[in-house]
Amino acid sequence: MKTKPVAQAAGLHWPLMKNNIAREDLDAVCALLTQEDPVLTQSRHVRSFEEEWSDWLGVKYSVFVNSGSSANLVTLAALKELHGSGGEVIVPTITWVSDIAAVLHCGFEPVFVDIDSRTLGMDNEQVIAKLTARTRAVFVTHGLGYNALTRRLQDELGRRRIPLLEDVCESHGATFAGRKLGSIGLVSNFSFYYAHHLSTIEGGMVCTNDAEIYETVRMLRSHGLVRELDSDSRKKEYADEYADLNPEFTFAYPAYNVRGTEINAVIGRSQLKRLDENIERRTENLVLFLDNLDPSIYRTDFATEGSSNYALTLILKNQDPILCKRVMATLKLHGVEFRRGTAGGGNQLRQPYLRRLHGPDECKKYPRADHVHFYGLYVGNYPTLERDMILRLCDLLNGLAAKEKGDMWMVSC
Repeated sequence: MKTKPVAQAAGLHWPLMKNNIAREDLDAVCALLTQEDPVLTQSRHVRSFEEEWSDWLGVKYSVFVNSGSSANLVTLAALKELHGSGGEVIVPTITWVSDIAAVLHCGFEPVFVDIDSRTLGMDNEQVIAKLTARTRAVFVTHGLGYNALTRRLQDELGRRRIPLLEDVCESHGATFAGRKLGSIGLVSNFSFYYAHHLSTIEGGMVCTNDAEIYETVRMLRSHGLVRELDSDSRKKEYADEYADLNPEFTFAYPAYNVRGTEINAVIGRSQLKRLDENIERRTENLVLFLDNLDPSIYRTDFATEGSSNYALTLILKNQDPILCKRVMATLKLHGVEFRRGTAGGGNQLRQPYLRRLHGPDECKKYPRADHVHFYGLYVGNYPTLERDMILRLCDLLNGLAAKEKGDMWMVSC
């Protein structure tokens, strides 16, 4: 029988995320809107944001789009247009739905691997084992701020000339071998959604050092229009080949409209000025949290070197349904919002859209992803989070292995 806690405890009042749009960001928007004749659709602020982001990340090119999901989509679409459809893309079992959706929408076959429990990213040895002549790319997700790459995987993909795609939507500023994640693969994707390390309200970025990928993504972002190209020589090639068309309305690809706006870009440019400071504070919060959790109850051995935490990682060390209930009941009782299964709703192969493709039992082949699905949570992390709240939460969580305390814990997962 389901019962409610007997009383509401003194709350921590800890939302999953807080709006990180600061007053100075809104002032920048007001300055734009109060100009005599402001341009609000994609224009010079979008271009400036792309250039400033490229400088910050350490890449040659960036393309601003209206969401991280759109960044995923146009990345896979560019791979398809430049190298053909069909073949396999290796993807994680723990990720956001849009990564796998983009693979499916663009006509590739997703191939799944289990996670590395210390990074929540793909088990790199399983990735290498599943590389075949049909592998068109490996799409890594750097989840919750952790680096998911190893030198061995990077070297093996380079040797086989298989593109590495990076989803860095939750890991702005995290590093691997002294380089920022997102500057390593052929293409990388970022999300600037609400309460991410940097937010533009809605928005995303596609980043690359490859000029052909860059130009293709620019066209795919805006209906496939050739006029979106930066390269004058490529514009001339299209004009010469298609002399019967208006050069301003020549469509190279059956593409999308996923452009960002000047308002979004102005917010992004304002937030970029304090991004490094915010990343540092987020990382300090994670270290404090893990250092004060009981390692006999919870996983505390995550690979934090170079990390850039998105949300505090709370995963039970062992399979313990009763303790899982206690943890979630305590979080609810104290007003601490959380997400079960971590990023994207847990093991993606348990989601309806993949069960229809792979059947109900495929998900069971990935036990580490399943452990996170059933016994993994995350709790909100943001730069303004107070140290005392983190320590109070750790004290609450560490006390939950004690003997069950009456009906208070009789709450369903």
